[in-house]
Amino acid sequence: MMNHSQQHQNSEFFENGAEGNNHLWHYVQSLNPEVVEQLSHPQSQEVFQVMERNIVGLLGGLPSDQFNVSISTSREHLGRLLASAMMSGYFLRNAEQRMNFEKSLQASEHSSSGSHAEDDQ
Repeated sequence: MMNHSQQHQNSEFFENGAEGNNHLWHYVQSLNPEVVEQLSHPQSQEVFQVMERNIVGLLGGLPSDQFNVSISTSREHLGRLLASAMMSGYFLRNAEQRMNFEKSLQASEHSSSGSHAEDDQ
């Protein structure tokens, strides 16, 4: 349980993070709703499944068909959960893009080395 001082520090953290010189926050607020919608949905089923497992891990994994699960939290803790899920999503999206880039680079190198072998003959 947090004392009053910790709660005040946490609310200051969120207030300061949402204003002032937080360029990322201002950038996200300036995006068109269509862009935000597109960025909010994972492009692959693999990323969606990893995100789902991550969020279930954060909230707890009781099967909803066997338990009546109810979660209550403060606004600050919900904000932290959302921030954690967003950071995980950005990380996974970047990892997916890097994996696809490396695959296409390997395919390009493979086809390039194959054409050099044919040129040598």
